[in-house]
Amino acid sequence: MDKPLAAEIAVVGAGVIGLTCALRLARAGHEVVLVDPATPGMGASYGNAGTIADYAVMPVGTPDVLRNLPALLFDKNSPLAIRKAAILSLTPWLARFAWQSLPRQAATNAARIAALVADAGPLWAELAAEIGGTAILRPQGAIYVYETQAALKAAKADMETRRRLGVSVDLIDSAELAVLEPGLPPAAGGAFFRNALFLSDPGQMVAHLAQTVAAAGVPHFRARAERLVRGPDGVHLSGPGLHLTARRVVIAAGAHSRDLAVQAGDRVPLDTERGYHLEWDMAEPLLTRPCCPTSRGFYLCPMAGRLRVAGTVELGGLDAPPSAHRIARLQDGAQMYFPGLGAPSRSWMGFRPSLPDSLPVIGPSKAGPEVIHAYGHGHIGLTLAPVTAQLIEAIVAGRHPDRTLEPLRPGRF
Repeated sequence: MDKPLAAEIAVVGAGVIGLTCALRLARAGHEVVLVDPATPGMGASYGNAGTIADYAVMPVGTPDVLRNLPALLFDKNSPLAIRKAAILSLTPWLARFAWQSLPRQAATNAARIAALVADAGPLWAELAAEIGGTAILRPQGAIYVYETQAALKAAKADMETRRRLGVSVDLIDSAELAVLEPGLPPAAGGAFFRNALFLSDPGQMVAHLAQTVAAAGVPHFRARAERLVRGPDGVHLSGPGLHLTARRVVIAAGAHSRDLAVQAGDRVPLDTERGYHLEWDMAEPLLTRPCCPTSRGFYLCPMAGRLRVAGTVELGGLDAPPSAHRIARLQDGAQMYFPGLGAPSRSWMGFRPSLPDSLPVIGPSKAGPEVIHAYGHGHIGLTLAPVTAQLIEAIVAGRHPDRTLEPLRPGRF
């Protein structure tokens, strides 16, 4: 790619967010190119729990998390952990996270997340139909599993909060849980989100999406955009093998977005949650729908031809190798539920782009509208892909989006 290239809109990042934005912009008649060095959708878009989690309205930072933060961060068996080598570099992020975990801020963040995810299910149904992925989109709901009566009782207040935010949820007892998921060991009960959707193969769904994007005439430049510079003729993107000028650039590179954001003129406190999954190949599923044992911080997911156990949060940056301890913790937890699993067929680690308030960054750069941000979705990137694409298309078109962008703007920090 020695010859400089030009485009109307360059979308940097070919995960589910970037792909969905590119498709919506192309459908609206824009000339779009994708820039990403990797195969589309093979990062966090592939390795997630597959839930379209319109029930996931609570931010990661809450008063309960704040009270237990030291124990959570420094207990190596906690669902939320921190790599010791990253403590100093993470201190500013953790200070912001603690502030956002205070009662008033956490309640505000929950209401804002609820407004974002409210239409995620219908928008995903439309997207799946458009890209030929309807068979992958399953309407069986999802379950939070509570192992003890005390945990089930404590969940009542949480579920009432979610109901007030528009979430449909039923608290179920042990007998009802056994009817829904007879393969689970006995537990006190659960919270059944009956309207939730689930992707039985996130990687295949994103592959359908990537094929549809290509068929819409969007080329994919396999290169890493390392530098972003505004110029009189547009925004220049460059890197090894990349020389591209676009009238507008959409930064949708997930956990890799921070450096480009800084070059665009926006200092965003983006950091990385390292997520893990293990998979066991099997002909018959052990479950019908995703189930999350809440005390353990992972999901048990019946994917096509395999069981995926996905979850836990490890704050630790982009460079360190996978944690053998986190992988072992997932394996031990899965085998407590299903003792006959044996050794996993494969393991995976990926990067979630995480912000202290659990809200994504969506909107124009404060330095100028020729750069637009679309990243930082944390645990709900898959859920919010079509929602984000709708907002980005409205921004490009100069329309006021249906949802207010003020809480999501890059300059909010």
